[in-house]
Amino acid sequence: WLPIPGGKWKPSTRLGDGAMPVPDSLDGFDVAEAVGRMLDQPGLWWQAVGMFVEHFADWPAAWAGSIGDDVAERRLVHAVGSAAANVGANALFAASRALEESLRQDPASHSAPGLAPLRDALRAAFARAWGAAHLAVMKNAAAGRVAS
Repeated sequence: WLPIPGGKWKPSTRLGDGAMPVPDSLDGFDVAEAVGRMLDQPGLWWQAVGMFVEHFADWPAAWAGSIGDDVAERRLVHAVGSAAANVGANALFAASRALEESLRQDPASHSAPGLAPLRDALRAAFARAWGAAHLAVMKNAAAGRVAS
């Protein structure tokens, strides 16, 4: 970890220091915060991001199929939100929580007009986060750096 002005720290991206480098920024993510929660081990973050990309590749279709079944939809929205929080995809986490809470407050509201904007926000946040994560994982693998 390297000090930066303002007293904050960021993961080292030097290849020679033994640490797997992480991106200084990733669209929709707070990488430094997530790596910090993972014992400041970039390799753990890369593993989690790789699992996020792999596990949630088909999530949009599964989620779309769950709409109308409040229990199934809430479960899928909760799962993606939990994974998002783990890897630092904060906007995706916030969007998932907003929809999950709305579904929880009124279980019969799956077709309520107020849910459409929440679903749209979640759909957009997922596309942004998953796309950025997928690209980062692919670039990391192309560079020969794969989390073990």
